Amino acid sequence: MRNNVLRRLPVERAIGQSYGGGRHRLGITFKTRDLVVLGLGAMIGAGIFSISGVQAATMAGPAVIVSFVIAGVVCLLAAMSYAELSSIVPVAGSAYSFTYIAFGEIWGWLVGWAVILELLLAASVVARAWSLFATQTLTDFGVPIPAALAQVVGHGEGFDVFALLILLLLVLMLATGGRIGLRSLWFMVLAKVVVIGLVIGVGLWFFKPGNLTPFIPPAEITAGASEHTVLDTLFGGPTHIFGLWGIFAAAPTIVFAYIGFDLITTTAEETADAPRQVPRGVLISLLLTTVLYLGVAVTMVGMISYRNLDPAKPPLAAAFHAVGVGAMSNVVDIGAVLGLTTVMLALLISVTRVIFSMGRDGLLPSGLAVLSRFQVPSRATLVAGTAAILMSQILNVLTLEQLVVVGTLLAFLFVCASVLALRGSRPDLRRPFRVPAVPMTPVLAILATGWLMLNLKVRTWEYFGIWMAAGLLLYVVYGRRHSTLRAFLASPAPPPSMPVQPVQPSPAVYASPPPPPGQIPGPFYGRQGNLPPLRYLSADDEFRPNPPEPGGRPRQ
Repeated sequence: MRNNVLRRLPVERAIGQSYGGGRHRLGITFKTRDLVVLGLGAMIGAGIFSISGVQAATMAGPAVIVSFVIAGVVCLLAAMSYAELSSIVPVAGSAYSFTYIAFGEIWGWLVGWAVILELLLAASVVARAWSLFATQTLTDFGVPIPAALAQVVGHGEGFDVFALLILLLLVLMLATGGRIGLRSLWFMVLAKVVVIGLVIGVGLWFFKPGNLTPFIPPAEITAGASEHTVLDTLFGGPTHIFGLWGIFAAAPTIVFAYIGFDLITTTAEETADAPRQVPRGVLISLLLTTVLYLGVAVTMVGMISYRNLDPAKPPLAAAFHAVGVGAMSNVVDIGAVLGLTTVMLALLISVTRVIFSMGRDGLLPSGLAVLSRFQVPSRATLVAGTAAILMSQILNVLTLEQLVVVGTLLAFLFVCASVLALRGSRPDLRRPFRVPAVPMTPVLAILATGWLMLNLKVRTWEYFGIWMAAGLLLYVVYGRRHSTLRAFLASPAPPPSMPVQPVQPSPAVYASPPPPPGQIPGPFYGRQGNLPPLRYLSADDEFRPNPPEPGGRPRQ
């Protein structure tokens, strides 16, 4: 096991031609604007119409606005680490691949296993929420639901037809071609942003500053051991809601709403000029999402007092009914259905790429890394989709929301630490994007992430420990033995190659004087007979590789 901990994936193998065909194994699909839309699709919808109201009513009051800022700052610190690493290693694995390179195979596996849990469970949670909102939307528009169907739609647990059908539709769409899913994502994200703008614009007309007082409600004690956080257990005493502790306790759940910027990095292998475009997509989408979430949160707590919010009902719809604009609840319903659909689509795209990458490394069955005739990892898509469908139908996933957060925060922790590790071990790597103020920025991100993890419930950590123990057992039984890196390192070294004789330029073609002493001929481009003037490089010149061709593929 010790060798596995130390067995790291070399950066050159991760991005080189020897690694599954290089980073162009998956076809180029995304540009910067597509990545921004993917991030908005993943982040806007999971909580913009619900989490702010629920956390205001049960945990933080109007100060939920501060909770959103805290969660956004933590995510921004982590996002810069994701941006730097994706500019170095533009492959499909994201946090899994970064950890594999920085810390070793077993740590990469554990992070990848946690990310798989995060994405599959998130897709299941959102599918259930989608069913609830779809049922409410049909009711609000006066569409009757047959009695037989009413028993199997719009419920928090048990068999649900709507959750099953939406997941099945999205899985089949992704398994038969990436461009179809991308076009659908563009349409739904644009429609969703229009709805959010309408909600904010109308809601601000009914803003009452009095609803923001007291901004930080007095702390209250709540009963129930299942509600204890790790901090409560460490320091003892009862569990508090509201007050300062309530602000920080709401932040980890709000992080669930921001899940999405990290998903962008899973598509780096399919992005043209990924070292530059992926960091841009990560940071732009996160900043836009933070602004939109804050706009909706301020609008909602300004329209209605947090005391009048019922967490069991859609908060925004209740707020518009309270101010006499009930028709806006229909707009909210439409926006929620569109938003949650894009979240599921982005989550399924991302979990498929992580499974594909782990299968390519041999830690999961290699058949999951096979591309179909549609040039997409259809097998990985079908496996991930089937798992998400089963989880949504068997588990009471709406009670496991924090389990999604702990997987996300663990990935954040290792990604930030990977920046520090690679800055020390591989300072020679080219970094188109660099995290500012290293090591301070990654260290702050690690501390903030650790603080959020301590604010999660004890029961969440118990469930997470079971999942990680199962993953470790799977690695010992299967992944450790089938690792392609293990086979590569165990293979005999190739025989030394013959020394390459320098090619002397032909005087007939290159009518240039011989190079001065201590200098060598420089690189030249073009076809024979139409070459630019020969120039010589001195020892002081900086070496630069051939510029890329249009489309991002390096020149050979």
